[in-house]
Amino acid sequence: MRILSLCLSIALATFAVTAHAQSNVEPIETIGEIEILDPAAEALVDSEAKIERLATGFVWSEGPVWIAKGNFLVFSDVPKNTVYKWQDGPGLSVYLKPSGYTQSASREGESGSNGLALDNQKRLILCQHGDHRVARMDAPTTAPAAKFITIAAVHQGKEFNSPNDLAIHSSGAIYFTDPPYGRIGAFKNTERPLDYQGVYRVVPGEEPQLLTKKLRAPNGIALSPDEKTLYVAQSDSSNLIYMAYKIQRDGSIDEGRVLLDVTDLGKERPGSCDGLKVDTNGNLFATGPGGVLVISPDGKHLATIRTGDKIANCGFAHDGHTLYMTSNHDLCRVRVKAKGMGF
Repeated sequence: MRILSLCLSIALATFAVTAHAQSNVEPIETIGEIEILDPAAEALVDSEAKIERLATGFVWSEGPVWIAKGNFLVFSDVPKNTVYKWQDGPGLSVYLKPSGYTQSASREGESGSNGLALDNQKRLILCQHGDHRVARMDAPTTAPAAKFITIAAVHQGKEFNSPNDLAIHSSGAIYFTDPPYGRIGAFKNTERPLDYQGVYRVVPGEEPQLLTKKLRAPNGIALSPDEKTLYVAQSDSSNLIYMAYKIQRDGSIDEGRVLLDVTDLGKERPGSCDGLKVDTNGNLFATGPGGVLVISPDGKHLATIRTGDKIANCGFAHDGHTLYMTSNHDLCRVRVKAKGMGF
């Protein structure tokens, strides 16, 4: 969910993707630290919790989603056009390829799937950079296949830039962001069909609805537990913010407010405002400068789960207390006290 020196990233990732086997002989490697900034964070994260690095060697890992039927995690490697599977015991394997660019010819850039989610029927929904659409995998999650049904591909007759991340409403509506990171020459308006970067809502089978085009780089997106607030991360390095919008009765949003501005933090630490998830009490676990920022519903930065690298996204799994994180080249996880939504 960003365009950050892709060529350099690929060069750094020439080593093979590897998984750390779990055994009594060779324990999983631990990295980083938990940084507590406010006493309120102690109810949400443990300062002594260990961050485990499960697998490494990805170019830019993204979109972790837990599949309860099968008890495994899936996540994207965007430039590799691949969704990987991680499972305790077997470890790492290829889950779906191609994942985001399904044409016969190869393609440079961030071509694969980015954000992933499960709809209300537990079907896999993908933001596909290379095909510039939101799509549903036309296969069970336990028997994946590179067959897709388009949910949203155009707005007012023009292709989307490259749908990036998404959140599923209980009504079945999908909220998603559309920056240009999946386009070749992403930030040259002449090389993308839309001259703005929108946030949208789509009901499958209907026309997408533009909610706002005022953000320069809308990225991660999530709904509050009561579904009355839509959160959107902006990954513009000159204005790193998390926005909060009130959702109206018709599914549209108001003008919004800045929940938290971390532009100054971005000058000191690696990473940008990217993917985010919400716990049952409405606290945000938002990837940002330095790691996963734990943010209260009123916008206070309470703690940071620091992986030591740029970080793209996160997702809750198991019983809701395990947080998986896609941190640049790594897949990581950490136990938290908070409970994620949906578990």
